[in-house]
Amino acid sequence: MLTLYTWNTPNGRKISLMLEECGLPYQIEKIDIMKGDQFTPAYQAISPNGKIPALVDTDGPNGEPFALFESGAILIYLAEKTSRFLPASGPERYRTLQWLMFQMGGFGPMLGQAHHFGRFAPEKIPYAIERYQREANRLYGVLDRELAQRPYIAGEYSIADMALYPWALRHEWQGVSLEAYPAVAAWMSRLAERPAIQRGMAVEMS
Repeated sequence: MLTLYTWNTPNGRKISLMLEECGLPYQIEKIDIMKGDQFTPAYQAISPNGKIPALVDTDGPNGEPFALFESGAILIYLAEKTSRFLPASGPERYRTLQWLMFQMGGFGPMLGQAHHFGRFAPEKIPYAIERYQREANRLYGVLDRELAQRPYIAGEYSIADMALYPWALRHEWQGVSLEAYPAVAAWMSRLAERPAIQRGMAVEMS
C-alpha cells in the first residue's frame, strides 16, 4: 500500500496526479502545514526536511517498507515502479528529467516566492513582488516557446508535465496572464481533459 503524506499545494498535487495516472491504490494522510504538522518528530522521521509531500510504500524496492520525500524523487520512483511516464533510457529519458529539474529548480521555487510576496507576506515589498513576478513571466516564456513546438513539454506526456501543471494552475497568484502564453494555455487545456488529472486534482488534501 502507498501512503501519501500531503497538503493542498502544487507540490502535493503532483503526486496525486501521478498516482491517479498510474492507477495505483493509495491512501492520504493530511499534513496540515498551517498548523505545523510537518515539524512533528513522527513526520520528520519520514520527511527529514519537514516538507510535503512524502510517500511510504509498504512494498518498497526490496519488498520492505520504504519512505521517500521530495516530490521530484517521488515522481521518478513511481515512474520506475510502474514503468510509465518516464522513458527507461535514451535521449527521451533525459529530456524528461531536464524538464522535471526545470520545475524543481526554477518553476516551482520562483513561483512559490511570487505566491509568498504577492499574497501572503505580512508586509508588501514592491521590490520583491516585482522581482519574482518578472522571473515568473520569464519562466512561462521558456515554457511557452517549448510548448509551441510540441504538445507536451518533453515530447510525450510525462512526469514533467505532471510536475509543472499544478504550479501553472496558480498563474494568477504569480502575476501571470496566460493571454501572453498561448501555448501554455493550450497545454493546460489538454491536461485538464485527462480523467486522471481531474481525479488527481479532486483528491481531498486539506
